[in-house]
Amino acid sequence: MNLNKDIATVPELLRNVVKNIHPDSHTFLIHKVKDTWQEISYKETLDKADALSAWFLSIGIKKGDRLGLLIENGPEYIYYDQAIQQIGAVNASIYPTLTEAEIEYILNDSGLKTLLVGNPFLFRKVLKVANNCPALIRIIPAFDDFEKYTEKLDLTTGVISFESAVAEGKIVVDQYKLAINIAREAILPSDLACLIYTSGTTGTPKGVMLTHSNFVETIRYSLDQISIVDKDDKFLSFLPLSHVFERAATYYICCGAGCQIAFAQSLELLAKNLMEVQPTIMNCVPRLLERIHDKANKNGMSAGGIKTKIFSWAMEIGQKYRNVKESGKTPGFILTREYKIAHKLVFSKIIEKTGGKLKFLISGGGALPKNVGEFFGNLGIPILEGFGLTETTGPMAVTEFERQVYGTVGRILKGTEVGIQNIETGKIYTVQNHDSFDPEFISEEGEIIIRGICVMKGYWNKPEETKAAIDKDGWFHTGDIGRFYKGNLQITDRLKNMLVNAYGKNIYPTPVENTYLKSPKIEQVFLVGDKREYVTAIIVPSREGLEETFGLTEQYFEQPEQFISDKQVTDWIGVDIKKLSNELAKFERIKSFKVKRNPFSMDEGEMTVTMKAKRKVIENKYAGAIDEMYVGEGEE
Repeated sequence: MNLNKDIATVPELLRNVVKNIHPDSHTFLIHKVKDTWQEISYKETLDKADALSAWFLSIGIKKGDRLGLLIENGPEYIYYDQAIQQIGAVNASIYPTLTEAEIEYILNDSGLKTLLVGNPFLFRKVLKVANNCPALIRIIPAFDDFEKYTEKLDLTTGVISFESAVAEGKIVVDQYKLAINIAREAILPSDLACLIYTSGTTGTPKGVMLTHSNFVETIRYSLDQISIVDKDDKFLSFLPLSHVFERAATYYICCGAGCQIAFAQSLELLAKNLMEVQPTIMNCVPRLLERIHDKANKNGMSAGGIKTKIFSWAMEIGQKYRNVKESGKTPGFILTREYKIAHKLVFSKIIEKTGGKLKFLISGGGALPKNVGEFFGNLGIPILEGFGLTETTGPMAVTEFERQVYGTVGRILKGTEVGIQNIETGKIYTVQNHDSFDPEFISEEGEIIIRGICVMKGYWNKPEETKAAIDKDGWFHTGDIGRFYKGNLQITDRLKNMLVNAYGKNIYPTPVENTYLKSPKIEQVFLVGDKREYVTAIIVPSREGLEETFGLTEQYFEQPEQFISDKQVTDWIGVDIKKLSNELAKFERIKSFKVKRNPFSMDEGEMTVTMKAKRKVIENKYAGAIDEMYVGEGEE
């Protein structure tokens, strides 16, 4: 699908839909209220956005002011963001998982003037720090009965409910209609649209400045590359809109193409919501896809007898069929017939659990194991992998629907150049763009550097950090290691994740960890070995696997000891560790490991919102356990 060439700012995306794609009575948003899925039209969305814009103007908000959101995904996020964007203000979203101290830092660093807050838990966090944030003039709870949390507090900021702000805006919207239109038309593509604060895995969070042009051109070229997206598609949204991936690749893509957005109730209810909503497209992180893959394989292989034989046969047929199609050929009559039988007997039952209508999935936020991508490809649900950072407005490379190269993150989008640079010498091995694509091209490995329409304006209030990230030639240094493989970009690991063992060998943790994650017994792997003689790991076992194999109960996982010392459990995992180690070089193999009782989590500050491990946090937190794995290191 091609985006209208005249569109240059974020608010113009949605206005274009009701002008050229759908009538304003058409459903745009879908969310569940109690037990019923409710549909919200474009007209209702734009009316509420206009009312909020009028209210913002009535309290003195002007172009360039920062307005914040601390809220889970839902229609309120869309209304509020659209209201912000069309008057030239700046969206500064805050991750709901952040601590009070981190919230206070962002409120003050950005100078937020208003803050939409999603639930009582988040509201209480904000109330504890609100008086330390002098720029904050309004807190806007998006729930009822908020007064009981404020009645005994002496707040220096005002509090008004979301519904009251909308209601007050509706009263004055006619008065401010002309001002809203003038403000919207005065927005320049180079104007700041949002601040998105980095997850802070390496220190103090930095506010990434993204412009209207950053977003619109990224959406334009994403839709150009994935032309299969159309106005009748329905996305199911569950990843946080406070993160650039979901913001760009679901919300703004849907604004550009005229697709519907349904909001999942929660991660826990995602499987149920998939069945109810029946989306055609969904953005997800690799771990979710791994779980679906693991569960389907486990169910198929543990069924026993003829059922297991049918499952194995179907997967073989799926692989053969996929390989023929991906080679550009047409499967023969017999293979096509076998594939239809495999689909009816096996694939359709797995697909049914995703709602049954998925055209494809988009995976981002981390490396997708090659075998997981191939598995979904065998089912007939392509996974389009993408790559990007907050600093590159999300996707700057994505798999083409017609050309799958598993283990890569796809072809470079138009408007962007990507270089591969030697880490030590600074030599740029190659520079590639969309038009230079060569399906046979393979490059050397190095740091990925990016230049083009997607690159941020800089870090808010941090000129030195901006200068360090974007060099004099305009190259943004990602800190990611990779290469081009068959013309597609391939990510090896993060530069800062790289381990250098005591003998000077470079070890990239992600591909090693993904090798061990092939085991259905293992949920998470955290590799250790920097400046050490050998590699060790903290391993989180599959809870379901432990419960089924050893008959464990809830109490077992609630024990205070962080690590499991039961020899039966460690031996059980050790069997797969030994077997999978044969796929790795000797210096990459795990020599010793600890079994962590419960997963690494965002709540414990161990994971980012895109489920990446915070390496320094984990290494510091479990330093004692790690050191135990190296007792006697260096001894013969």
